[in-house]
Amino acid sequence: MLKWIARMGVMVVAFFAFVFWLAFFSARPPLMIEPATLAGDGSTIDYCELPPLDGQGKEAKDIPKGNTPGCGYDHFPLPILAECTEPLPEDASDIRGLWIGVEGGHTGHVERVEQCGRRVVVTAAGIIHDGGPNSTGGETSNDTEGSVVFTIGDREYCARSTASMIWNKGVLDFHVFGWGPVVVKRYLDGEQLIWEYADGSTTRMDRLCTLPEDEKTPAPRGPRYSFF
Repeated sequence: MLKWIARMGVMVVAFFAFVFWLAFFSARPPLMIEPATLAGDGSTIDYCELPPLDGQGKEAKDIPKGNTPGCGYDHFPLPILAECTEPLPEDASDIRGLWIGVEGGHTGHVERVEQCGRRVVVTAAGIIHDGGPNSTGGETSNDTEGSVVFTIGDREYCARSTASMIWNKGVLDFHVFGWGPVVVKRYLDGEQLIWEYADGSTTRMDRLCTLPEDEKTPAPRGPRYSFF
């Protein structure tokens, strides 16, 4: 009996060690975003002037995938899907624009949502999550979570994250790992965007036309425990 318990204990420790290694020490996803898009200033745009999705420009699959540089960008970048005009699928809601949390668990949270065809890009708090057809990577948001848990020397370590973004009757479901359960939802309720997050919170968001000054540079996230 004791041997069996010891064996199970070793297996549990090994499992969590593997998960920790996978989250923090496995190879980071390659940076696929266009350098000019990442270097550009997304704070100068009027996000109430949404481009028409009339099929006259590029399709989602023609544009490189966007993802987070390191554990977070250093300034709010340009839109990734600016040249894309592919119409949205029938089961999708148009949630494009700039949004700020006004009620609920994450009041003050600001995010930009881009859409083109089946593709959705969410940019907020230093991270870029891009899901759907693209020219350089898979359809899941192979990315980082953004919160720096610890540092070793000058290097920051934040957890890997990946999710698929699937429309379900007007609700955008985020499935963890691309195939797992739904952990995040976004959908419209009248003129507001509703964001149900993995921590159990629900946030109601209003539309913004311009990026607030204090959102141009993301605030550092995470406990940032320092080693060596």
